[in-house]
Amino acid sequence: MKVIASHLSGVKIIEPQVFGDERGYFLESWQQKRYQEIGIDGPFVQSNVSKSNRGVLRGLHFQNPNPQGKLVYVLAGEVYDVAVDIRVGSPTFGQHHGVLLSEKDHRQFYVPEGFAHGFCVLSERAIFGYMCTGYYDQSSEATLLWNDHALDIDWPLKEPQLSAKDRAGVRLKDFDEALLPIFEK
Repeated sequence: MKVIASHLSGVKIIEPQVFGDERGYFLESWQQKRYQEIGIDGPFVQSNVSKSNRGVLRGLHFQNPNPQGKLVYVLAGEVYDVAVDIRVGSPTFGQHHGVLLSEKDHRQFYVPEGFAHGFCVLSERAIFGYMCTGYYDQSSEATLLWNDHALDIDWPLKEPQLSAKDRAGVRLKDFDEALLPIFEK
């Protein structure tokens, strides 16, 4: 497996080894010991799958308290995936890292606790999987505005399909800092 580090501390792109032939392919999507060796300790307590159509944008979501780290990947289709550092006191606060994930490249994206996360669908449909280090907690969930100009995310969609929750996202500068995670060295 190949690991590509981001300029954002803890954010990683993982390219698993894929064994394929004319019948299809096999890949190891998670193996605790190998992922611990690259700094992804988990433990993962919840696994989720979402299906979305072209043009759907989900995010930018986070939980605080009760944060979730996420190991995300695409089972079918293609998405543009984004992590935003929202840890107060972080040297990269407000910066993001975006990556294309698809069923063709099998890349995974690790988004640690303390980051907002979102993705948009570029293919006709996408089936998106993610394992979480914390349980979903609706009472601690918040949504960062997907098109907050201060974040300068170059989304490949200009008019995405959004849920009511995502349309009502808050700009980073408008969040009470007490509601955001704290950077720990």
